[in-house]
Amino acid sequence: MPTDQPIHIAYFSDVLCVWAYTAQIRLDELKRHYGDRIRLSYHFIPVFGCTDHRIGEGWQDKGGFAGFGEHTRSVCSQFSHVTVNDRLWSRAAPKTSASCHHFLKSAQLLEEKGLISAATQADCDGRSLFEELVWQVRLAFFRDAANVAEMDCLLGIADGLGLPGDQIRAQMENGEAMAQLCRDVELRDELKVEGSPTYVLNDGRQKLYGNVGYKVIAANVEEVLNRPKDQASWC
Repeated sequence: MPTDQPIHIAYFSDVLCVWAYTAQIRLDELKRHYGDRIRLSYHFIPVFGCTDHRIGEGWQDKGGFAGFGEHTRSVCSQFSHVTVNDRLWSRAAPKTSASCHHFLKSAQLLEEKGLISAATQADCDGRSLFEELVWQVRLAFFRDAANVAEMDCLLGIADGLGLPGDQIRAQMENGEAMAQLCRDVELRDELKVEGSPTYVLNDGRQKLYGNVGYKVIAANVEEVLNRPKDQASWC
């Protein structure tokens, strides 16, 4: 018997992760197809917490930031639905993804408190304002090569969506947003999430990590939605 309650899907990603950028189309389709039958929660993890270490040192023998930018463009060339800037990771490369995650968690808190609309917006391709903010930050980085680690850049994106920058900053300054960001990292460890992007379903029993096709994601969702009550999933 199918469940009459929406199933929870925890979505973990880093805003600077190219695989999360290319996977946005799958996330949007999941929301469109399943609607109220799923409940998505968004969590941010610092895969690119220190880009000087991860890229500057980690890619030192492969061209450093310029080499990583070329690698990212090569990945995106496989997907016709995304655009990537020729100067990505070469011009004003962000030092960290953590500052944008901090900003985004604050906007997410405003949505949870009912201070910004949680309803999907027709002009945001069915995304809520918070979801659209996340997407616009990704676009600013990958498409425009903007330094999304900088507060002025993030405030400009939020202002373009009509979001209250002063309230976002207030929750960053009083520690609320940081507490939620730290909780995301704790959840990553508790659920043994390996990287970005990762879908976690069925109370942690099903995890889909990386460049996973939409049909695989949908099959896992269907299994949880339609399994007999009190029986374990076969996935």
